[in-house]
Amino acid sequence: MNPAGLVDLVASEPVVAEVLEAAASGAVDALDVAVPEPMRPLVLAALAGRRVAPLLVVTSTYREAESLTSSLASLLGPDAVAYYPAWETLPHERLSPRSDTVGRRLEVLRRLAGNAPGGAPRVIIAPVRAVLQPQVQGLGSLLPVRVAVGEEHDPDDVARALVAAAYLRVDLVERRGEFAVRGGIIDVFPPTEEHPLRVDFFGDTVDEIRPFTVADQRSTDETRAEVVASPCREMLITDEVRARAAALASAPTTPASMAELFERIAQGHAVDGMEALSAVLVDALELLVDVVPDGTLVV
Repeated sequence: MNPAGLVDLVASEPVVAEVLEAAASGAVDALDVAVPEPMRPLVLAALAGRRVAPLLVVTSTYREAESLTSSLASLLGPDAVAYYPAWETLPHERLSPRSDTVGRRLEVLRRLAGNAPGGAPRVIIAPVRAVLQPQVQGLGSLLPVRVAVGEEHDPDDVARALVAAAYLRVDLVERRGEFAVRGGIIDVFPPTEEHPLRVDFFGDTVDEIRPFTVADQRSTDETRAEVVASPCREMLITDEVRARAAALASAPTTPASMAELFERIAQGHAVDGMEALSAVLVDALELLVDVVPDGTLVV
């Protein structure tokens, strides 16, 4: 079956054709359309094919977003569709979102900001919680730690960069967001990778990069050209964040339980749940709709 032909067939249906024309011309500000669930990916693919600006598709649940992402990727290609997940934690909980969730979100934001290969996706799919949740302003400018074979890097500098990107230094890498240093080898588990990666240095030159398995810590036969280690938190502990946390820790109006949390952040410790304090520790917050390109169509 030719997916493009199937999309064209759906697009030729009179009512769908009228919707596509209205979306392309901008003649109406809003339009209510009832589409059976099996037809939604085809109609969205037709919409994406008629527009220069991307689509922002908002779903009610995580499962619906993931299913729609898979369906649209089969029609438009995996690089054309991006899934923007919501945190799996609630704003008031003393828990931080998983590092793989953060990594996927930051990857989409970097593409929207023009700081990642491939440019902006044609379709961004997000559950409604991801659209409504305020996030730290300027996350698209948080660049990953990149190390490529043949480049010159001081292993100590790479380790410091990973710590600044909220990676946890451990003796043995087992989880995403961890790294370990052993002589001329750095093991790191980026949040967007399926397996951790082993960076082998010859002096200050990156000699080889290979994935390895967590169970036995053995490298595989596959080789990689580079490591792209995305930050593991959306709020990094910068000097400005530490200064604000120190001021709040000593403020007389701060409750004792919160003062302890602020004190640990002021000391440079990434504590669980600190993202809930973003509103008082960073300059500004923004929504996903604030960072999508002008002319984005919300569905």
